Amino acid sequence: MRSEDRRVREELVQSGELSEGYAPRMEAIHRRNASRLKQVIAEHGWPDRDLVGDDGTLAAWFIAQHAIGDPEFQRQALRLVQAKVEQGKTPSAQEAYLFDRIAMYEGRPQRYGTQSLPSPDGKYRRWNTEDPERLNDRRAAMGLPPAEEDPAETEPAPETLAEYRKWLRNY
Repeated sequence: MRSEDRRVREELVQSGELSEGYAPRMEAIHRRNASRLKQVIAEHGWPDRDLVGDDGTLAAWFIAQHAIGDPEFQRQALRLVQAKVEQGKTPSAQEAYLFDRIAMYEGRPQRYGTQSLPSPDGKYRRWNTEDPERLNDRRAAMGLPPAEEDPAETEPAPETLAEYRKWLRNY
């Protein structure tokens, strides 16, 4: 499932379709993968290291991270990942990335500085973070390297935010 997501993403990047909003082909992959992961979770619980090894738990996280059209599933996945992190059966970085992804899509500041959007200068900039002065302390606690310096909490480009908010209303 992860390989298929990456393959389709690359095709869409090459064709320019990915820069035109949430491409229907990408959304279909994300929804199909999330549906399958839900089945796996119902049968076995969250795919942790004991169940599927490091590569398998990474693939499960990747699928949850990309399930942007199913916010409730992402929240459920985050709770499951957090429990597995506490047990030492899933890398804590997966919790950080999923937490930030959900926060960003909910329009809240992120905690670990893992998510970025295009800014007016055309570069990707970190989405707003809570308590930016302590960002690298929080990242270190999750096993993440220090964040590089971005210009002071650069807002994403206005057109990006407008499209983003329009898309969010659908979910």
